[in-house]
This record gives sequence, C-alpha cells and structure tokens, in this order.
Amino acid sequence: QVQLVESGGGLVQAGGSLRLSCAASGIIFSINVMGWYRQAPGKQRELVADITRGSVTNYADSVKGRFTISRDNAKNTVYLQMNSLKPEDTAVYYCRVIRREWVPYDYWGQGTQVTVSS
Repeated sequence: QVQLVESGGGLVQAGGSLRLSCAASGIIFSINVMGWYRQAPGKQRELVADITRGSVTNYADSVKGRFTISRDNAKNTVYLQMNSLKPEDTAVYYCRVIRREWVPYDYWGQGTQVTVSS
C-alpha cells in the first residue's frame, strides 16, 4: 500500500518561507516524476513544480525564482522550498508521484494547508 505523507505547511507572513516535504512509503517500483500541486478555494488544482528522477525540474511561471523543488531518490521524498511567499500562494498543497513505465501508477497525498497573511 503506497502512502504519501506531507508535512511543513502552516501560517506565514508575506515575504516569509516554508519548506514542504512529502515522503512516499510502500514504493516497490521507482518513481519517475514527483511533483507539488496546489488548489486555492474556488480554483482548479494547478501544477506548482515537478521533478524527474534525473532532477529535471519544471515550474509554474508564478513561482519561478521563489520556489525550489528537490528530491531524495533513496528516501522517495520530495521537497518544496518556498521563499518570498505571497498571499496568492495560499492554497492546499498536494504531493503527487507518477510512474509511467512497466507497472505504472499515479498517487496523491492528502494535502497540507499553506496560508500566507498580508
């Protein structure tokens, strides 16, 4: 049974920083892509950033230069360092892991709330 456990969310003032972590357990076949998504009230879930097993990264334009995604393949863990946070970054942040090869899978975490006050 695969489980994704997210941590690091919370309340922070504008301009502050937070670091999110997501640890995947029960993984047998290696993860291709690990990513972070977010969903604000009344809006669709959107990609924030993702990273391949070879550490190729992809960011939403709205977070480029402020957020950094990284991963530890040995620990099946992905991180999101969020700096210079803005009130519009307020959302529930979800971790996602994807495997596209033999025995594919696609799992989501339960979400962690990030609130940025002005």
